Amino acid sequence: MNISAEIVIREAADADREAIAGVLLEAYSEYSAVLPASSWADYRDSILDSVHGDAPVSRIVAELDGQIVGSVLLFTSSEAAYGRPELSIHTPIIRLLAVSPAVQGRGVARLLIHEAAGRSIALGAASLNLHTSDMMASAVRLYEGLGFKRAYETDLKNGDTLVKGYCLALPVSASLQTK
Repeated sequence: MNISAEIVIREAADADREAIAGVLLEAYSEYSAVLPASSWADYRDSILDSVHGDAPVSRIVAELDGQIVGSVLLFTSSEAAYGRPELSIHTPIIRLLAVSPAVQGRGVARLLIHEAAGRSIALGAASLNLHTSDMMASAVRLYEGLGFKRAYETDLKNGDTLVKGYCLALPVSASLQTK
């Protein structure tokens, strides 16, 4: 069943931050079983810092029946997203894409990524970036299925974990094209 017609994609309000944090922790909690306890605690803190911080240029949410069921954060660069200017990513980056387990597999993540790509185009960007790891295999399949390509030059290490960079080439906005 495709529920995309019932899903509302919108910019989050400040009052939505707790609901966003709840969806993120619900969706990412599966990794608490595979990460060492200290790593999970650090990851959880990083998630919450990103939600409650002011670094994202946009917080995009998916709403179903008045409830937030998904979200993604959009940042303008690697410095804004990770505090890592040395990655030299000066185009938008999505982080912390999450969908409530109750609606996973129903197109919500695709809608959120599509919205983030559209907003990136509106910012004049030629690409949209993200980072993920092999433990997030279903996310990797989604990203690759949507056309994201490996960007090896943006890989980074988080402890012993290789965090892989991906990049999606964006079409030039019609308003930016020269005639």
